[in-house]
Amino acid sequence: MAGIPDDGKRPIEPQGHAAGVPYDWRPPTSERLAARVWNADDPRFFTPKTFGWGYDVNFYWLAHPMRYVRARRR
Repeated sequence: MAGIPDDGKRPIEPQGHAAGVPYDWRPPTSERLAARVWNADDPRFFTPKTFGWGYDVNFYWLAHPMRYVRARRR
């Protein structure tokens, strides 16, 4: 499984999936934060966390719910 060393010798990857959930242990940047929490070009409502394990919300779609509905129909 990505991110979990099987022999204790391999370093843990800074980003990947564990148990089907994304993680990212790289230091957060303003570009990555903007791309994950306010991004009209990303069709996902839940995006991988900027830092940590789990998901963030793409707040663009909360502010523009009708655009989200129209984008999902395409």
